[in-house]
Amino acid sequence: MHRLGDTGRVAPLLFLDVDGPLVPFGGTDHPTFPPDDHVHPLLARCDPAHGPRLAALPCEPVWATTWGEDANDILAPRLGLPPLPVVDFPDTDTDTDDPPGTHWKTRVLVARAAGRAFAWVDDEITDADRAWVATHHTGPALLHRVDPRRGLADADFAALGAWLRSVG
Repeated sequence: MHRLGDTGRVAPLLFLDVDGPLVPFGGTDHPTFPPDDHVHPLLARCDPAHGPRLAALPCEPVWATTWGEDANDILAPRLGLPPLPVVDFPDTDTDTDDPPGTHWKTRVLVARAAGRAFAWVDDEITDADRAWVATHHTGPALLHRVDPRRGLADADFAALGAWLRSVG
């Protein structure tokens, strides 16, 4: 079942990477989770406010991360998110069909979207990815690169929200 956007149409997909956008690599200036020795060592850097902010966006969020189902088991509960669908990526060591110069996720996300509007939040998006998506995806797409040192910030949420409302 698809979530409906603001206009009553099927909501756009929001493909979410974890490392960089949700778990920044640099220092943080927001409240963080207490460290937990039993999980990812940088997980304490995740902003607990991201869960409600993501849930408020007019989209259908999907994990697009190498964390796979671990994103549902470890990160989603910490953010107050329900379990989300997970993109199943092929083994990148053996996959040779990726377009030259593009991220190994690009082709898979376009196939998963199947023409549906989508935003992709990642810290490794390049102009090559944008060009490939513009040529191979029939629906609207926003490839939004996040600074991995700070993760998702107010400006990122504003840009995502505006774009999602414009297509949803």
